[in-house]
Amino acid sequence: MNRRDFLARALAVPAVAAGASARSAAAQGPAAVRSATPLGRLSKQAVAVRALLGPGSLEEQCQRAQQIGITGFDLADNPAEWPTMKRYGLVCTMWRLLDPQAPPGARGGTGRPGWNATGMKEAQGVYLEAYHAGIDQAAASGVPNMLLQTGVRGPNLSSEQGMDNTVAFCNAVKAHAEDKNITLCMELVNSKGLQGGVGTLFDHTSWGVEVIKRVNSPRVKILYDVFHAQIMEGFIVQTIRDNIQHFAHIHFGGVPGRHELDETQELNYRFIAQAIADLNFQGYVAHEWQVTPGKDPFEMLKKSMAIINV
Repeated sequence: MNRRDFLARALAVPAVAAGASARSAAAQGPAAVRSATPLGRLSKQAVAVRALLGPGSLEEQCQRAQQIGITGFDLADNPAEWPTMKRYGLVCTMWRLLDPQAPPGARGGTGRPGWNATGMKEAQGVYLEAYHAGIDQAAASGVPNMLLQTGVRGPNLSSEQGMDNTVAFCNAVKAHAEDKNITLCMELVNSKGLQGGVGTLFDHTSWGVEVIKRVNSPRVKILYDVFHAQIMEGFIVQTIRDNIQHFAHIHFGGVPGRHELDETQELNYRFIAQAIADLNFQGYVAHEWQVTPGKDPFEMLKKSMAIINV
């Protein structure tokens, strides 16, 4: 079967039967609605860009997510949303701790020096205190993962200094994370300024793996972002095979442009998904991409999910 035939079959759903099934399940309440299409071996799928679920309220997006088998939302950073998500069997799959003093619209929840920048010495102040409180809140709410971001290099911060600071930060929180069963996920981000900071400290897998080895905790792992990794180093599948033991969470996004996972971009996501599944990866894989302008986001999400259904 060729790629086009596979996608046509994977996306074909009898509309009448699906609609009747959805109406029947909805009548029984949110918990009764389930995906009509099994998601294969990568069944723990999340979305990090909720616009992919179409317009509407949080509740409407939760309904659509549940109907197609999405199990959670990355970067559902407002805990006030979690009870609504829980009603639909959804969880915040990756929580980024926002600075309550950050100016409106601040990128990535940054604010005071060191916030979401563990490579800075300042992170070991108020951000460290807030992170400890966040671990407790995550554990109480059933949130499995918390995001760690390293920040960027600068005139007064070398890659080596940033690594030392990141190791110190992780060492200060790892016992608490281990006690609460919360996994701290350090994200690989490209350093070219393409949807990431210029000069990002953790821009190559080897840098992050060295941090993980030095911290030596089962609860401090890597968030491997395929979009960023492809931009910086390529060699995606072999890198995954060589380092899967250090990865707790994976982000998917097309290159170039960070769009849907289809034939319009340079990565073979079906091959990547199969490699991950063959390694018995138990973490979440999250769709973190924006739909190509002019395309229907929800349809492209379903198409992308079909491509990685292995």
